[in-house]
Amino acid sequence: MFKDLLRILPAHIHGLIETLSKPELNLLEEIRIRVHRPLELLIAGKPVYPKKNNNHYEVTLEDAQIVLNQLSEYSLYAFEEELRRGYITIQGGHRVGITGKVVLEKGAVQTMRSISSFNIRIARQKKGAAKHLISDVYDQRMGWQNTLLVGPPQTGKTTLLRDLSRHISEGVKERRIASRKVGIVDERSEIAACVNGIPQHDLGYRADVLDRCPKAEGMMMMIRSMSPDVLIVDEIGRQEDVEAILEAMHAGVVLMATAHGDSYESLMKRPTFSALFQAQAFTRIIELGRDPHPGTVKRVRLPKQVKERIKQ
Repeated sequence: MFKDLLRILPAHIHGLIETLSKPELNLLEEIRIRVHRPLELLIAGKPVYPKKNNNHYEVTLEDAQIVLNQLSEYSLYAFEEELRRGYITIQGGHRVGITGKVVLEKGAVQTMRSISSFNIRIARQKKGAAKHLISDVYDQRMGWQNTLLVGPPQTGKTTLLRDLSRHISEGVKERRIASRKVGIVDERSEIAACVNGIPQHDLGYRADVLDRCPKAEGMMMMIRSMSPDVLIVDEIGRQEDVEAILEAMHAGVVLMATAHGDSYESLMKRPTFSALFQAQAFTRIIELGRDPHPGTVKRVRLPKQVKERIKQ
C-alpha cells in the first residue's frame, strides 16, 4: 500500500515512517511536510512528531525539493495543471496537497512557486465499509436511492462512496439486489485512483470511470455515452454541478454524491444546496462523523415526501 507513496519521500523521512509499529501504520492518515517545521504524521486523528537523534525531525528545503522533483518527475512544466489545482493524485490513490506562493494571471490561479508544504493523504480501500449503509440507501420496492453523504473532511465520504460503487455494480446476493451499471465521474482521481485510465481500486465489474473530468460536464458525457443506472460523483457544490445533477435525475439516473459540511442544516445555508433540497433531488441525506471512527453514521434523513411514499 505504501510503496507508491514512499517513493516520493526523502530516504530519511521514509526511514522515520518505517519505524512506526504495524498498528500505527494501519492508522496512518496523513504525512505533513512543512519546510523548517517538524515532520508531522496524523495517526488516528492525532498528530505525531517523529524524532531523529532525540529531537523532532525538522523538514529542510532540500526535503521539499526532493518531494517536488519526485511528484513532478523532474518536469515542473508538465506539472503546471496539478500546481494550479493545488494537489496531485499519485499511484495508489494517495492525494498530495501543495501550498506555496500562488502566481495569478488576470485574477486566476496560473501556477504555484516556492512550494513550502505538502499534505500526503493516505488512500485505503476498505471493502465492506459501506455494507452498513445498504439498508439506508436501498429500498426493496424503489431500488437504489438518490443519496448525499455529508461530513467534514476525513469522515470517510470517499471511502464509502467507493465501496457503494462496488456493491451496486456487483449486486448484493444476500439481499437479492441485482447488479447495476455504475458511472463514476472522478474529477480529482480519488474514487478510482486511475493510472493511465485504469482504476486502481476495486469498483465492481460493471463500473465505468471518467478520470479527471469536471463533474458537470462529465455527468452529461457519462449519461450520453455509457447509459449508467447509477451515477457517482465526489464533492459537489458548484452551480454547474447542481444543474447537471437535476438534469441527470430528470433522465432517470440515480445519483450518489458527497459534500463537505457539518450537517444538512449547514448545507441549507448555501444557495446551491438549498436549490437541490427544495427540488428534493436527494431522497437520502446521510450525515457522517469520525467518532468512534471515520464513516460513522450520525443521522439519516428521509425527506417528508419519501416517508409518505414508503408508508403507502
